[in-house]
Amino acid sequence: MEAGGDHSFQQSDTEYKEGKADDFVRANACNRLTVIAEQIRILQEQARRVLEEAKRDAELHHAACNVVKKPGNIYYLYKRESGQRYFSILSPKEWGPSCPHEFLAAYKLQHDMSWTPYENIEKRDAEINIIDKLLNEQIALPSSTEPNFRGLTN
Repeated sequence: MEAGGDHSFQQSDTEYKEGKADDFVRANACNRLTVIAEQIRILQEQARRVLEEAKRDAELHHAACNVVKKPGNIYYLYKRESGQRYFSILSPKEWGPSCPHEFLAAYKLQHDMSWTPYENIEKRDAEINIIDKLLNEQIALPSSTEPNFRGLTN
């Protein structure tokens, strides 16, 4: 076999390997960019939801209310014939058949002054309890500057 033929085979083999490496690099970059694009989509959806909730909360804070609103309490939103919306501490059940206005919804006023729709209160309270528990456990952890691997190794 001639040396020139062997050399061309090596060159082709090298080009093939470089081409494959380029393909893998491109595929890896595409996969990573796909993950980033999905994260962007999720963040955009979260931002949209935050803005919608902020708008709703602002509108609810502008509803008429003849009592001092206290975080942790549930308030019932009604609409008068004039279109004015107002909060009451009386539920439609407590009003009974004498309820004077259209009931719209019920909300819990959170400690951060946001409003949670009645149907989401249980879920939201569970989330808050988990976060409180995590914060309390974090505060209770001793400060240490070195990693602690006890229980992870023999």
